[in-house]
Amino acid sequence: VQLQASGGGLVQDGGSLRLSCAASGHTFGNYDMGWFRQAPGKEREFVGTISKRRGRTYYADSVKGRFVISRDNDKNTVYLQMNSLKSEDTAVYYCVSGNPILSEIRSARAYPYWGQGTQVTVSS
Repeated sequence: VQLQASGGGLVQDGGSLRLSCAASGHTFGNYDMGWFRQAPGKEREFVGTISKRRGRTYYADSVKGRFVISRDNDKNTVYLQMNSLKSEDTAVYYCVSGNPILSEIRSARAYPYWGQGTQVTVSS
């Protein structure tokens, strides 16, 4: 399974970016997809996830109302639209895939497949 994330970069405070993650090697529509991030010196943290069938989304409180996850099952791609970016959003963002139970959707170990990460830097 390969998850190829792209779209990271440098953006000013208050700006927007859209990350994409193209999946291959598994049946995309059979897996939940999500995003985690890791800032320098901090632990990896849950950003959000989208379910495989109904497209139900769940977000970390820190990004709720600013970030939107979507998926295109025909293109085997998941997206993370990030708006109103803040300096504290600066991190490496990782695309993930798995089928966690609801109580574990925020746990990194619940996702067996991880992409290589893409850097997002928000300048103030």
